[in-house]
Amino acid sequence: MPEERKFFVHESSYIDEPCEIGEGTKIWHFSHIMAGSRIGRHCNIGQNVVVSPSVYIGENVKIQNNVSVYTGVILEDDVFCGPSMVFTNVVNPRSHISRKNEYKTTLVQQGATIGANATIVCGVTIGRYAFVAAGAVVTKDVPNYALVIGNPARQTGWMCSCGIKLPFDMASERHDSVSCDTCGKRYERLNGRIAETLTTGVASTL
Repeated sequence: MPEERKFFVHESSYIDEPCEIGEGTKIWHFSHIMAGSRIGRHCNIGQNVVVSPSVYIGENVKIQNNVSVYTGVILEDDVFCGPSMVFTNVVNPRSHISRKNEYKTTLVQQGATIGANATIVCGVTIGRYAFVAAGAVVTKDVPNYALVIGNPARQTGWMCSCGIKLPFDMASERHDSVSCDTCGKRYERLNGRIAETLTTGVASTL
């Protein structure tokens, strides 16, 4: 008798072997998980999602409808990918030239949010709890907790890990600290970066 799956796959989706899918993960209509990919526990993979070979996806990741996660993309725990956002893996694609040996790594770190219809040009790192606004085109690294908007994406603020904009004055570069108006977490800004202040009064890594 075959071993019972500990994750859900809609009957319209395809799962290639071998791959790893964690307990409690749900894969919805018309999606395709390709061989060699690894998906952690309690993820939600929406409709019409492609996960390419050798992709790594952490735990509690939410990928909304119509997203292709190409080889070279790494999604850490708690990442959110909005509907129809776009990853790439080659900077100079040509139909008549194979560049599979030139795939670049794109790293989306823990807790980051990528909004609907945003485009992430390959080779960048999106920092922890960063927030990429809907429709933004990211062409360079995004710092931890940064809010970026537009094309090309530019930073306009800082975000709490709970997803609320922090009341830092972007026109100032002074060393200061603020609290989130919603959850109360406190953040310190130093040398153009911010970090959550721990209960000991010491800031986590900037």
